[in-house]
Amino acid sequence: MSTLEDVEPVSVNLGGVRGGPDVRTLRRDAWWRFPAATTVFLTVIVTYLAWAIFQNAYYFVGASAHRDLISPFYSPCITGSCVPGAHGTFLVLHWWTITPAIFAAAIPGGFRFTCYYYRKAYYRSFWQAPPACAVADGHSRYTGESRFPLVFQNAHRYFWFLALVFNVILTIDAVMAFRMPGQGGIGVSIGTLVLVVNAALLWAYSLSCHFCRHACGGHVNQFSKAPVRYRLWKFLTPLNHRHMEIAWLSLFWVTFADLYIRLVASGWISDPKLF
Repeated sequence: MSTLEDVEPVSVNLGGVRGGPDVRTLRRDAWWRFPAATTVFLTVIVTYLAWAIFQNAYYFVGASAHRDLISPFYSPCITGSCVPGAHGTFLVLHWWTITPAIFAAAIPGGFRFTCYYYRKAYYRSFWQAPPACAVADGHSRYTGESRFPLVFQNAHRYFWFLALVFNVILTIDAVMAFRMPGQGGIGVSIGTLVLVVNAALLWAYSLSCHFCRHACGGHVNQFSKAPVRYRLWKFLTPLNHRHMEIAWLSLFWVTFADLYIRLVASGWISDPKLF
């Protein structure tokens, strides 16, 4: 264990790099592990997401397989390029021939990209701004989020409202996943559970959002005068405390849900019926 006597004095210039011009940090722990793991995880997820979106195939398991499963990356499927059975009867853009996932993934993607927690994660991992507490920033200047393109981070609250609509749609998809065309009408398969868990985690992610908690309990001077908002705030606060864990788990699961449906649709695996 080190003591103050073990640490040699290091000159520090006010406004300069922490620890002096030649010392990035005085920390002796493995502070780099979290930003490094975040870089690897997000790189894998984003690479897979880009591939899955532009592959434009194997995102729906329909009546021919006695299922009604659609990837969350492609729902709602509202374009003319959707495979038969994947889209509903409303807002179908018949003129669109490119992958429909561009429409389906835009709002949820924007919601996550502007998320307060995810900003911390990728600011530290990719932008090194800063990579950890008491570690020198990787940039010579700090401009905040008031300039292009980071000024768009302020749209997070609007993405939150739009994301709720997608949560409703994906919840409907989870309910539709109980359909077993040609196998008795209704049942439960592994795919059903995958989409149900996915919908539940997306709701948990949205409700644990910092803006959601602020919208329910912010700007209230006396909770006694706003009992309904107080109850909502009290319910959401424990969720908000776990927002980091929910953010990672929901991101992993929505990716896993797409992968599972993709493997079933392509014939690599089957979707066992449980009951």
